Parts: sequence; C-alpha cells; structure tokens
Amino acid sequence: MTTRARIEQLESLRTQALAAGGEAAVRKHHDKGKLTARERLAALCDPDSFQELDMFVQHRCTYFGMEKNRPLGDGVITGFGRIGGRVVYLFAQDFTVIGGSLGEAVAQKICKVMDLAMKAGAPIVGLNDSGGARIQEGVASLGGYAEIFYRNTLASGVVPQISVILGPCAGGAVYSPAITDFVLMVKGGSHMFITGPQVIETVTGEKVSMEDLGGAVAHASRSGVCHLVEDDETSAMETIRTLLSYLPSNNLEDPPFIATDDPRDRADEALDSLVPDDPQVPYDIRKAIAPVVDHGEFLEIHADWARNIVVGFARLGGHVVGIVANQPQYLAGCLDIAASTKGARFVRFCDAFNVPLVTFEDVPGFLPGVDQEHGGIIRNGAKLIYAFCEANVPKLTVITRKSYGGAYCVMSSKHIRADFNFAWPTAEIAVMGPEGAVNIVFRKELAAAADPQARAAELVQEYRDKFANPYQAAQLGYVDDVILPRETRRRLIESLEAVRNKREHRPPRKHGNIPL
Repeated sequence: MTTRARIEQLESLRTQALAAGGEAAVRKHHDKGKLTARERLAALCDPDSFQELDMFVQHRCTYFGMEKNRPLGDGVITGFGRIGGRVVYLFAQDFTVIGGSLGEAVAQKICKVMDLAMKAGAPIVGLNDSGGARIQEGVASLGGYAEIFYRNTLASGVVPQISVILGPCAGGAVYSPAITDFVLMVKGGSHMFITGPQVIETVTGEKVSMEDLGGAVAHASRSGVCHLVEDDETSAMETIRTLLSYLPSNNLEDPPFIATDDPRDRADEALDSLVPDDPQVPYDIRKAIAPVVDHGEFLEIHADWARNIVVGFARLGGHVVGIVANQPQYLAGCLDIAASTKGARFVRFCDAFNVPLVTFEDVPGFLPGVDQEHGGIIRNGAKLIYAFCEANVPKLTVITRKSYGGAYCVMSSKHIRADFNFAWPTAEIAVMGPEGAVNIVFRKELAAAADPQARAAELVQEYRDKFANPYQAAQLGYVDDVILPRETRRRLIESLEAVRNKREHRPPRKHGNIPL
C-alpha cells in the first residue's frame, strides 16, 4: 500500500469514527433537544483543544449479532482538552452508538483516561448518557463498571472528579457519579435511579414517573445526589467551566488565584443592619456572604437540598475559599441530618483540595424531634464535627448571631482548631437560648412567683444581657475579636493571608473512621 493510500485509509477511518452513530441516530438525538457527545465536548472545552484518544477501538462481542455492528470508537468518546487553559481529562458516553451502553471496550477506554488523569494530576469530567450495561457482553460489562468504581475511589481526594448526567444513568451505573465529587443534572433530560419506575411498580405497587423518581429536581431537592442543576445542556457546560475555575488540578496544588480589582478594604455598611433586632426574625445568610466576597460572586453547591445550611465557592482577595453558612431562613438555621451530611461532605472536599474554609455561623442548635433522633442525628451530626476537626486547611469563622450549645462547638469553633474566630456585636454565644435557660435554671423561682410571665421576662433579659453576647467568649479568647459587620471583608482577607501557608502535624494513620 502506498503512502498516499495509507493516508486516504486513515482519513476514511476517521470519517467513519466521526459518523459512528449515523445520521438518523444523530437526528433523533437532536429532536430530543440534546447535543451529541462531540458537540458537548466542544461546548465544554476551550476552542479546538480537545484531543481524542482510542478513536478506532471496537468491541469484541460476538453474541446476539453484535459481530455485525462494531462501530469505531464504540459507545464513548475519550480524550483530554483544556478548560480555562488547564488540562482536563474527559469521557462522553455517546447515546447514538449502541445506546451509549457500557461494554468491555467502553470501560477500558474510560479507565485509560482516568489512569492518565491520575498520572498527570488533572481533573476528570465524565459526561454520562447511557442505556446502562451492555447485556450482550454479560459479566464483562459488570466487570467494566467495577473497574471504573475502583478508579473513582483511587482518584478521590487526588484529582477533582465531576459527573454530568445528560441522559439516563441507571442501575449500577449510578455509583460512579455517586463516588465523584460533584454531580450536575439538566432539568427534563437527566435521570438517575437504581431501579426504574416499571420495576418499582411491579415490586412495590408504587406508581411514579421517571422525572419524579430520578429527575434533576428530585435529586437536587430530596435525595441530595445532585449538586448543581441547569435548564439546558449549554448552561450545564458553562457551569462546569465555572466550577473548575475554583478547583485546583490536583491535591498537591493550590486553587487558581485570580487577581481582583475589588478593594480588600471595601466596607458595606448595609451589613451593620442585616441582623434583625428581634432574635426570632430570620434573614438570608447569603446577604452576609455576597457583600464580603470578591464582586459578590458565589457559586452555591446543593442549593436546593438541606437549605438550612449554605455551602459553595467564592474568592477573597483573589484566593478561593469554601463557604459554609447556617441559613436562618430555613428551620431557623438548625443543624439536622441532611444539613450535617451536606456540610461534612463539602468541608472534606475543601480540605482534600487545599481550599480554605470560611464559616458564617447563626445556629440555635441541632433540630429536635423523634424523627431526627431515630433517623440518626447523633451519627450524622458527628460527621460534621469530624469533618471540621479533621480539616487542616485555613479555617476562619464569623459568628453573626446565634451560637448555642453543641452547635457552637461544631461550627468551626476555636476548640476544634479554627485559626481565626470573629463575632459581630449581634452574636449570642451561650449554652442555650435565653428562654430555655431561664426555664431550666429558675424553674422553682418561676413556679413560686406571683407573676411567672413577668418574672420570666425579667430573667430572660438579664440572661440575654449577661450571656447572649460575644464578650464573655472574647474575654476567654474563644473569639479573637468582635468586629463591625462592615469590616468583615477586610478582616477575613487579612486573616486568610496570615494563615494561608499554615502547617499542622497530625498523628500518622492509614485513615480515620468517620461515622458514616
């Protein structure tokens, strides 16, 4: 074969690979309002930066007529590209090719880019759109999933892993995204579940639609499986680009620094009146976060799940920080099972990838109730304690209002080694709220009083004046300073720079045993 013939052969094979799904399958995919795998990669990566690998791989299955259908590349596109100028390894399941089903060859392609990402110290982004395990390949398909799960686990805490669900993801396939750090879904076009609606109806008699069972809204608001939700695929790709802009490429690097023209000493006087005079009146903690961070930009994670706690990424003086904040607008900011799990997972991610933590605290305690106790609030609340105690990145805390009981300890207190703890003048740091404390401490006195309500009101005010403020904690050194709310941005930036290179030495161990 001549050189020219070989070149023509290569060009022909490339053309076949690029058209593997066929025009009809692509048209059907577009009719559903979906992008093809290659269109998704083009939208996600910097222009002309994606480099495909294993374009000519074919499956080796000879059962059920599969030997007659061996498209080049099989059901997944793999390779690497640049996002925001940084190298990222990617795979995109191609639903137009055998339904994007996972067989041995597909799994090997995915595992190869995961191995390369680990070697290179680069993030892994998976675009999931698959009919599931390739039945025709039997146990080889199941083995392929297990190989992927194993690599997800090895990569955890080493390189960031992001899963984008852009179609079906069912059965055992869901466990790969579940192990990764972040899951993004698209409304109306993404579905995740272990067993589908038909199986559930057959086994349990329950009738449910695919959307209600495993759609984006269900997983974003009820199960907590989904971290981010978008209305369409184009917006999803832009959100992934934004998320990656806050993350380091691996656990040995710091997050990307972006110089800012937002003055470090910018003071927002509206913060001084943010906290209501009445301690029972809620406010939106995000209104405390936005005026403090660079340009008010805050990427909230898990926005619709466990809304009594807010987590997400922002920058202070150009440096990336992870924000953890109690949300008084929901359940008065109490910590419950879901909030503890949500907060703990986020804290552990930040600690694994060198992202400093900033905590905004307004928490009256753990949510009371039989359901919470029987559901394991002790075990789950301990996750958040463990996560904050384990974290050795810089930790800064701002107490905006309530800081009561065990929740005071949990929310990055000085005693679990926060580096700088500040309090606003509105902070109330005590064992419990004034009303509860008075009812316990002065129970006998109130029972004997001529006017129990009036006497209780006097005692509550006395307790509030003495304990429901930040000054006793400041006297003991548990709070480093009481600051004006408008000073928060400047103080946090200066403190972050002071401890950005902190070092902590912990006892050597294989790993701890977090109460899962």
